[in-house]
Amino acid sequence: MRIRLIGAFVVVAVVAALGGAAMSRSLAQAPGPSPRTNARPERVEGRPNLSGIWQANNEAHWDLQAHAARPGAVTQPGVYPFEYARVAAAPVVALGAAAGVPASLGVVQGDGEIPYTPEARTIRTENAEHWIDRDPELKCYLPGIPRAMYMPYPFEITQSTNKIHMAYAFASTARTIHLDAVDPPPAETWMGHSVGRWEGDTLVVDVSSFNDKAWFDRAGNFHSDALHLTERFTLLSPDVIQYDVTIEDPKVFTRPWRIAMPIYRRLEPNMQLLEYRCTEFAEEFLYGHVRSEPLVKRWEGETMTVEITRRVPPGDRFYEWFRK
Repeated sequence: MRIRLIGAFVVVAVVAALGGAAMSRSLAQAPGPSPRTNARPERVEGRPNLSGIWQANNEAHWDLQAHAARPGAVTQPGVYPFEYARVAAAPVVALGAAAGVPASLGVVQGDGEIPYTPEARTIRTENAEHWIDRDPELKCYLPGIPRAMYMPYPFEITQSTNKIHMAYAFASTARTIHLDAVDPPPAETWMGHSVGRWEGDTLVVDVSSFNDKAWFDRAGNFHSDALHLTERFTLLSPDVIQYDVTIEDPKVFTRPWRIAMPIYRRLEPNMQLLEYRCTEFAEEFLYGHVRSEPLVKRWEGETMTVEITRRVPPGDRFYEWFRK
């Protein structure tokens, strides 16, 4: 009996050993984690490699400053005469919570205030009140800098030795950062003129030659044609850029001020920049009220009916509205 038990134990041990060896070979031969398809060199000509597709992840596109959540991008007084008790206005009320503005800690550095002159602060307040008529984003105009950097759309950086190209999904916008000597631009533009240099491992970009059309966000923050930016791009890790901007505009602000935020690399293995060509999406918004027969006049849902009355501003006011 004892001999048979010993023999049985030997057989079990041999089988276990053979099974363990087979499992070891299987694990050794099994493929490991797939390499990242967006593998890239860490440096280009000795400089940090910023190439890739990036996107901000914050609420700065709503309002650069800290703000509480709001019931709508367009609001009107509610039952109680308090700012916090306002309700969504008619143009967005049917969207419910989707029309709300999320709260934010803000990205304005220092005391969190934007140092407007008294006259400019009045314009900023009017811009916010008339957001649905004035915001250039609604009309699919070019977003300007720095707004293009933190809109809720990805953008792609392509870095070479003497140029850095940035392509933005929104409105198929683009800009080139010149790292070499170039002639000044012939005119002011939405995106400005970008000239860069390296300070150690930080890319520093001077941006000037802006027109006065772009906004900083959806809250009505704006600038003049005297805007000058100093952008700083610093890689905190291979997948995070610290973006820091000093903003100067003596026509609008009493002193320079700064915004700062991280911007993150999109890491999907099949990620690519897809265009958001929104011009045709804004056509009815821009021109619907000058059609002989308006297309959009009424919307009827299960809980409400919305009647739309379009107005054509008289004379030159139409062109002034169109260009704001």
